[in-house]
Amino acid sequence: MAARRLSTRATKERQVSNRRKHSSGVSSSGSYVHGQRAKSRVTDLLVCLGLVAVTWAVFGQTLAHDFVNFDDHVYVYENPLVMRGLSTEGIIDAFTHTHARNWHPLTTVSHMLDCQLYGLNAGGHHLTNVILHTISVLLLFLVLKQMTGALWQSAFVTVLFAIHPLHVESVAWIAERKDVLSAVFFMVTLAAYARHVQAPSLVRYLLVALLFACGLMSKPMLVTLPFVLLLLDYWPLRRLEGQKSEVGSRLPRLITEKIPLFALSAFSCMATLFAQRQGPSAIDQLPFLWKLNNTFVSYVTYIWQMLWPARLAVFYPHPNDRLPPVNVTAAIALVVGVSLLVIYLRRTKPYLVTGWFWYLGMLVPVIGFVQVGEQAHADRYTYLPQIGLYIMIAWTVGDLLSEPTPRARRALVGVAAAITIVSLSVRAIIQASYWKNSETLWNHTLAVTGENDVAHNNLGFLFLRRGELDKAISQFQAALNVRSKNSDTHYSLGAALIQNNLGNALARKQLWDEAIDHLQEAIRLRPDYADAYFNLGSVLFQQGRIDQAIAQWQKALAIRPRDAEAHRNVASALRKQGNVKEAIAQYEQALNITPEDSVALNNLAWILATSSDASMRDGARAVTLAMKAVQASGGTDPNFARTLAAARAEAGQFAEAVATAEAAKALASTQSKPELASRLDEEIALYRARVAVRE
Repeated sequence: MAARRLSTRATKERQVSNRRKHSSGVSSSGSYVHGQRAKSRVTDLLVCLGLVAVTWAVFGQTLAHDFVNFDDHVYVYENPLVMRGLSTEGIIDAFTHTHARNWHPLTTVSHMLDCQLYGLNAGGHHLTNVILHTISVLLLFLVLKQMTGALWQSAFVTVLFAIHPLHVESVAWIAERKDVLSAVFFMVTLAAYARHVQAPSLVRYLLVALLFACGLMSKPMLVTLPFVLLLLDYWPLRRLEGQKSEVGSRLPRLITEKIPLFALSAFSCMATLFAQRQGPSAIDQLPFLWKLNNTFVSYVTYIWQMLWPARLAVFYPHPNDRLPPVNVTAAIALVVGVSLLVIYLRRTKPYLVTGWFWYLGMLVPVIGFVQVGEQAHADRYTYLPQIGLYIMIAWTVGDLLSEPTPRARRALVGVAAAITIVSLSVRAIIQASYWKNSETLWNHTLAVTGENDVAHNNLGFLFLRRGELDKAISQFQAALNVRSKNSDTHYSLGAALIQNNLGNALARKQLWDEAIDHLQEAIRLRPDYADAYFNLGSVLFQQGRIDQAIAQWQKALAIRPRDAEAHRNVASALRKQGNVKEAIAQYEQALNITPEDSVALNNLAWILATSSDASMRDGARAVTLAMKAVQASGGTDPNFARTLAAARAEAGQFAEAVATAEAAKALASTQSKPELASRLDEEIALYRARVAVRE
């Protein structure tokens, strides 16, 4: 009791002292607080500058990198919608259609904006990725600091997020724009939620919901964010603290508070499932036991890669049923054991609960229960989930140092942290260098993963695009050799893809019969594979088997109606058969899908300008289409200029037709096309006689 009275008396004396200070106008306490705040702001600024510096030290090199032939073509450089840049039509399409079998309209619009700003200069697209990653880094630090008040733990978590080699894939890969863009919305949603918790209001809650919706429209993996907010309620926001009876009533209230956010997650899940069903999946649903085993092993694999980020690759083949039982058992034991341990330590170390279940929960959409693609796991999937593990490490070390600790031990921890940061930065710089171009990326993948048919296939596709046909065929054969060791029907589309590519390469060498054999095998493996029908039609067309070619292209269109190139090819075949009206209809459909298709524009303009049937000719429209074709091609194709001359003649603009045809002739001569130049000479004579060309 004496001690308690003494304590009370001391408290009263301090209160009296404080009142005297205030009454006498002394402001030393206020000055001290103001000085501490100013010092804190300076420290925060220095930390932010350091984070920016280390982020750009790792990823600045990517500004000199190229696109890679792994989804970049689908998202950007072979996507007509995106390549046109920003447009009202494009933005509407992004929100009303799927893109690469995903619905992430804000990501699609961001790619459009990049094309508007940089065209197909890959460096500009990489610049956007690095800027977005940098913004996420700064926001993560500020949000953690705001929620916890812990400067150095927040800084350490953030620097690991900024430079960990596992995150190279998300930043250095243009097609993973969805990762870095959704991360920005993830961080600002956390910041908005923290402000809402401090001073709840409907406006602030609606802002949280809006930012979350934007994140989902960038990448649907953010569906777990409401769960993360519940974890943050537990720690560090401590909204569940109080008597047991209070906790029992608060938790349902906090869950109810997030029902609108869970509803947004549910909508995003449904949209994603719908999008994934719009085409043949890369892999059919695997047996449940295979997926379950790989799930637990992947959780542990990601932890090991966090601690020892070596031999990282863009693609890791799925193990199927070949995982050793001892590995699966150990992985299950580790995941379950750590879960029980953090729950046991929840009262003294609540950050362990938040960190561990952040990691487990955020990986659920991509851990393999719903298999999309043939990968066992992927580095990019750790981009946001592993923040939870970083929190566990940083705050555990912080707790150890908060106890009376020798100065030497504190210094040792500081040195260890510095070594960790430098080591990870160097490793990340090396890992980022592998993304320089497609050849470097796939050669590295083969070096660190061994038998990898996906890597062989993509390397072969690269050689095929370059015209190095023998190298391409060799890589495709290597991919088939790997694939033949796994004849499981779950991988039929992957096998069909390789057969299709090999068929294309053989066709380029004019080995028609072999090419047809491989393309037909691709169709046998996957009857819903549109590309195989399309390419088989192209080979048959080259052989002069026009009816059969049209039949194959029509099968491709039955599967993929919005294939502008297939419509265009059908039009060309019909035109060759003399079915001009049907050809015009097919060209019109191609242009409805891809208005800037220069070949379709040119071919339709030629028909409208030169058809022997007067009812089909339309000189004015032919001029409009031909001018668009010339513009779309950059004015370097003499055939397009020839079409424009013919269109102008049909429109009665003979002087302009002569000038255009002469320019086309000059281009043809420069490009060593004497036959075309001779033909243009004949047409120039017609235009000077005020006679239009007739096909």
